[in-house]
Amino acid sequence: MSVSVLGAGAFGTALAISLAGKGAVTLWSRDAGHVAEMAESRENARRLPGMPLPQNLNVTSELQQAAQNRVLLLAVPMQQLRRMLDAHRAELTGKVLVACCKGIELTTGLGPIEVMREALPEAHHALLTGPSFAADIAMGLPTALTLACADPDLGKSLQQSLNTANLRLYRTTDTLGAEIGGALKNVIAIACGAVIGAGLGDSARAALMTRGYAEMQRLARHLGAEADTLAGLSGFGDLALTCTSTLSRNYRLGLALGRGEVFDPTVTVEGAATAHATDAKARAMGLDMPITACVVGLLDGKLTLDAAMTALLTRPLKEE
Repeated sequence: MSVSVLGAGAFGTALAISLAGKGAVTLWSRDAGHVAEMAESRENARRLPGMPLPQNLNVTSELQQAAQNRVLLLAVPMQQLRRMLDAHRAELTGKVLVACCKGIELTTGLGPIEVMREALPEAHHALLTGPSFAADIAMGLPTALTLACADPDLGKSLQQSLNTANLRLYRTTDTLGAEIGGALKNVIAIACGAVIGAGLGDSARAALMTRGYAEMQRLARHLGAEADTLAGLSGFGDLALTCTSTLSRNYRLGLALGRGEVFDPTVTVEGAATAHATDAKARAMGLDMPITACVVGLLDGKLTLDAAMTALLTRPLKEE
């Protein structure tokens, strides 16, 4: 199955490098200058330095060329996904679109699968998510991800096509559960980073991870997703990775909040928008998500870390 990766950030480039081990792959960037640099140096020095591009990895700034392949991996930030779909409707109609972003759209409260269904119903939709850092994938280190697709036959076909020597894919038809796990773990990672940044210790982080996982399951059950999906790679697995490593941008944002430092505003942090979107959604549904609410308060500067911890620690006692 022919594959293109749309989006030459670190993650998109890493996926293209891994997939090139199986055959020819096309990597698209809208920036022609960036493409020229990559074609000359055979490296994405801007986003993933030190990782050579295989010879059978073609780079292009022409979307029409990249869209000649049937399967298109959309490695763009969550908040830019709809704009991309709207801008390139003609090229993407009828294609197999695999979203590789994690989050909830700020304006609608929808996840990537739902955004694709709404914006481009004429295409076929899937989601690739789970615990993964771009550098690990590009270096050929073993990584396991969840491939979520409502169509079981298409899911099986994609699983075979996108599985590589170092990238093992597990399949699910619960696209909503996979969306929720991939989105909310970023919010909890911000909270965990803030705890460590403030010097509150590993025990506090473990408590936040556990209760954050409970929030993820609470939202999933309320929306009709399968709770078991959250116990897999797209939920628990991604939570464990993102809440414990400085390679996570969401965790690093939390560290900065905990330390009272300014975080680089040019760095895309999906969890920030997702926290706001999830908090608004939870309030509208009357759903209790206190950690998410505290993260929003920290991000907006309306809540100090001390006040957030007090709010969480003084909640009514209950069974686990």
